[in-house]
Amino acid sequence: MKFTLVKNIQKDSAMSMVLKGFLVFILFYLIADILVMNSSFGLSVNSISTTLYGNEDEYIDAINKASFLEFWHTQIFFIMMVLLTLNAIFIRMAKRSRVILTNILMISAITSLTSLPLAYYLSDFFVNVYITSYFIWHILAVYMIFYSFWKLNAPSV
Repeated sequence: MKFTLVKNIQKDSAMSMVLKGFLVFILFYLIADILVMNSSFGLSVNSISTTLYGNEDEYIDAINKASFLEFWHTQIFFIMMVLLTLNAIFIRMAKRSRVILTNILMISAITSLTSLPLAYYLSDFFVNVYITSYFIWHILAVYMIFYSFWKLNAPSV
């Protein structure tokens, strides 16, 4: 995270290229995360409910507790790493609205992470909360990536 120490990132061509590559990598990760989530866990209320609770009519078993906790644990780790580094880059690039967008992004990611076990252990109501917050933080993260990339390419004054 040397970029936090560089005074003008746009003038440091090596660091600018590293950050651009990292932003592209985060974008690919977010796209892959949506595709993997869709194929393994589901992205609709019905598919997530079937994964969490099973479906007797279709002879689909519910996810077991160990598999669910392993999935949740890896989600916590990857979301934390991606969002902390993305926020560090975005805060350096954005002048306005960075507090609002950063807070909305982090709150929606935490809501996404907490609503999934609440759906698994308490109520299927939290499946809707999970889906909504999941897409909110992904959309905001993609916006922050494009904004940061745009600011990195902008000529410095």
